[in-house]
Amino acid sequence: MASNYYYNLKAMPKVLISDKMSPLAAEILAKHNIDVDVKTGLSPEELKEIIGEYDGLAIRSATKVTADIFSAAKKLKVVGRAGIGVDNIDQNAATDNGTVVMNTPFGNSITTAEHAIALLFAAARQIPQASNSTHLGKWEKSKFMGVEVTGKVLGLIGCGNIGAIVAKRALGLQMKVHAFDPFLSAERAADLGVTKMELDEVIASADFITLHVPLNDSTKNIISKDALAKMKKGAFVINCARGGLVDEAALKDALDSGHIAGAALDVYEVEPAKENILFGHEKIVCTPHLGASTKEAQENVAVQVAEQIADYLNDNVLTNSLNIPAVSPEDAKLLNPYLKLGDILGSFAGQISGSAIKDIKISYQGKVTKLNTKPVSAILIQKILTAVTAGVNMVNCRKVAANRGIEISEILSDKKADYATYINIDITTDGEPIHVAGAIFNGEPRIVEVNHLTLEANIANNMLYIKNADQPGFIGELGKICGDNNINIANFHLGRSCDQAGEAISLITVDSKVSEDLLNKINELSSVSEVRSLTF
Repeated sequence: MASNYYYNLKAMPKVLISDKMSPLAAEILAKHNIDVDVKTGLSPEELKEIIGEYDGLAIRSATKVTADIFSAAKKLKVVGRAGIGVDNIDQNAATDNGTVVMNTPFGNSITTAEHAIALLFAAARQIPQASNSTHLGKWEKSKFMGVEVTGKVLGLIGCGNIGAIVAKRALGLQMKVHAFDPFLSAERAADLGVTKMELDEVIASADFITLHVPLNDSTKNIISKDALAKMKKGAFVINCARGGLVDEAALKDALDSGHIAGAALDVYEVEPAKENILFGHEKIVCTPHLGASTKEAQENVAVQVAEQIADYLNDNVLTNSLNIPAVSPEDAKLLNPYLKLGDILGSFAGQISGSAIKDIKISYQGKVTKLNTKPVSAILIQKILTAVTAGVNMVNCRKVAANRGIEISEILSDKKADYATYINIDITTDGEPIHVAGAIFNGEPRIVEVNHLTLEANIANNMLYIKNADQPGFIGELGKICGDNNINIANFHLGRSCDQAGEAISLITVDSKVSEDLLNKINELSSVSEVRSLTF
């Protein structure tokens, strides 16, 4: 039973590190029996020329992994970003290529949060401007009149991992924190000590706005001309998240008019930012994307991305993946029996499907409903589709299904089942519908139902699937044909309807693969309506 999800890869994987990062990354990969190349500063053409050799790619922000790169990355299983943002990775192309995209969202969280607080103080007290003036011997003490942060309102746009750390630091400074985040629950807000508000409320109430959201269609220019106009006169804007969240031209106008008192930016719409409309403005503090630039953060993200890539390539354990459900090492141990069962059920259902598939319904009952079933569904879908199309894996299976117009549905049921864990697959096709169910016995997967006929079958490498009329003499006739052709029957699993002379299904374990000629002979038996050779 082959599954590229839960079985170790036999060949030594090969990983390219194409951006500068801590040497610890290469050391960790090598310790995990991974062949590592460090080649930084590659042009897109140079990267495309060699990427086909690699199973994994570790990057930071310099390497752009475009659709063109993925077109040449035939072996590439994983791209790991040492950091949070993945703007430099074409995730749609990665999914089409069957490549996992992962980041390290927690390695530089403290560092980035601290930089946001540092910029807040720098803007509030005009520290860089005062420093430059003092270095020039001007002693312009009266020119740099700052504002206190104590008692002021900090408006958080985004209260995830980094935003939550900023909130804690701000509360320690005796600031009030108003937060907008569509995923922030009331309970989490209460735990953090912040006031949850809608976006417009945060913008209107804050003395300082700080951004901690990804850049996407819904967040681009979230600090727009209109948003800036809604802010308090004398408010400050801080951005250590992503360039493009702030409309830079609108911010300059608001600074020029005096409506916004100051701003501090670490990120820009175009980077590297050698030129920018805001550079040289006396009311703005600018740093060159230093949010993650501490020794501790650089080592943390390098270590994390190396460990995540190694875990996936060696043990198929997914952490912080962005285009496939992640599985922690702890969850992987619990899920492994269900992944094996999903592999078997999907492979079986795909192999007995003889018509175009219209939809796939997956139902879970029992203990498995308490776990993360998304990886199980992914392997089920992958295995079903592998029988009808090439190039399908767990990463791209849902996209392949959507492109073929196949609808996928999943149900978690609390209905009591006959087994501790019960997984059903129902497939609608252009022909007869398919129903397959499986369960776990003593940690091992078994098929327990086929087309609503009950049986209990272990799975082996080579099997026969036969639909026949339930008539006397069939088993003897089958045994004779197999014996005459030197095919040894190891196990025979029978499912039959309650009606006499109704339909029966046989799952038969054989010691070697059955030839097409022998299948034709079996199919000529009068009681047989369908026969298929299955491999697992």
